[in-house]
Amino acid sequence: MEDIVWFSQVTKNDVGLVGGKGANLGELLRNNIPVPDGFIVTSQAYFESILTSGALDRIRGILYRIDVDNPAELDQKARQCQKEVKNIEIDVRLKNKIINYYEKLSGTKEIFVAVRSSATAEDLPEASFAGQQATFLNVRGKQALITAVLAAWASLFEARAIFYRVQKNFDHFKVGIATPVQKMVQSEVSGVMFTIDPVTNDKTKIIVESVFGLGELIVQGEATPDHYELDKSSLKIVQKSAKI
Repeated sequence: MEDIVWFSQVTKNDVGLVGGKGANLGELLRNNIPVPDGFIVTSQAYFESILTSGALDRIRGILYRIDVDNPAELDQKARQCQKEVKNIEIDVRLKNKIINYYEKLSGTKEIFVAVRSSATAEDLPEASFAGQQATFLNVRGKQALITAVLAAWASLFEARAIFYRVQKNFDHFKVGIATPVQKMVQSEVSGVMFTIDPVTNDKTKIIVESVFGLGELIVQGEATPDHYELDKSSLKIVQKSAKI
């Protein structure tokens, strides 16, 4: 198993290695959809790092018999777990490899990248892990990249993520996390598209929600997007709710 791969090297069959987000980025490229290029620090790198650093045993001790229904205890222990991960000294070989991939992606000068989180737990009918981990935008420079990768790993132990795994009976230490590192696009307008209406399950419609600026504003609920409904057969707008 590789500890770093390019987007072009992965498919939908690699969820266990690169998570759902990473696998889908690979599929988009394979279908000739224009996606900003990047690479993925895989779940293999995460598992090896928390094991060899001793962080795994320390986190296991922190979470032993945790009462997730006690908000104060949950928050305190979540912070302790995240601190353990952020303090990991990444193996020199892996650190140099991450930097080498970043330099290849950057070219002649260091570029801005997005460091995203891609958990390996697949969404199921009874459990959805979407949006539980962190994304870091406009990361630039080698040390900033390493710090962001560690912070993405640490977000696997956010309080709500710990709570959710306990509620759904998922083992904290069998859920891994990969970190796609992707060229930033400083978009004027961005959005999210659904090929089926996510509210009514109407398969004849395409739903588009958009905002000025980065799509993270929609994902994090920081802005109310413009809403468009399109007829799938004609691609005509049949309904819209826009601020302009």
